[in-house]
Amino acid sequence: MSKAIGDVILDVHNISLNFGGVKALSDISFNVREHEIRAIIGPNGAGKSSMLNCINGVYTPQQGNITFRGQTFSHMDSHQVAVMGVARTFQNLALFKGMSVLDNIMTGRNLRMKSNLLLQALRWGPAEREEIEHRLRVEEIIDFLEIQPYRKTPVGQLPYGLQKRVDLGRALALEPQLLLLDEPMAGMNVEEKQDMCRFILDVNDEFGTTVVLIEHDMGVVMDISDRVVVLDYGKKIGDGTPDEVRNNPEVISAYLGTGH
Repeated sequence: MSKAIGDVILDVHNISLNFGGVKALSDISFNVREHEIRAIIGPNGAGKSSMLNCINGVYTPQQGNITFRGQTFSHMDSHQVAVMGVARTFQNLALFKGMSVLDNIMTGRNLRMKSNLLLQALRWGPAEREEIEHRLRVEEIIDFLEIQPYRKTPVGQLPYGLQKRVDLGRALALEPQLLLLDEPMAGMNVEEKQDMCRFILDVNDEFGTTVVLIEHDMGVVMDISDRVVVLDYGKKIGDGTPDEVRNNPEVISAYLGTGH
């Protein structure tokens, strides 16, 4: 099954990021095309999460810029990035453990709510109509992620694999054009990984969402990615299709340790 990959929607240009004297990223450039699944891989400490943090405005790079849908920024602001349609999941789950699955996913709709907080709290008039619409959308996401039996369950009581699914659901509630996934399969067993792979492919296919993902499981990356960028010690050492990257001597040496 071939899918239509579109034009470049995200262009990362010469990004360098330092923490004190430590270079986290050195002159990194790569792009992401509409509708693709783009993986960022590399050994521990390669700078992968730092790169995502630059894209979604958590970190401000010392050099370089990022262009998203034709607008260029030297610094992305987290709120502005979300408004522009970029959502993110986190390596360490940032869910509200005491709140239900449904309420957690509802928090992802906040940016889409037009009525003010007081009206929302009172559930009055337009706010009530709006909340009903948002709940319908959240129920669709719950169905899509196959977590209907847990709708009312506090997230903290769910097994880890399902919590990861709720985290994905909250990001999807923003209806993002670009979805950043930070190790969506970390800590999962084989079956949970297979489920998560299927959801990521379906999000990409059915919603047309562009996906950038960091993942350690090379089998998963090679199976689901259209293109892969490889970082090592904050430098880019490979970029291409899974096959090109798999056969790149520099990438092989970084992973097998022959280069260090």
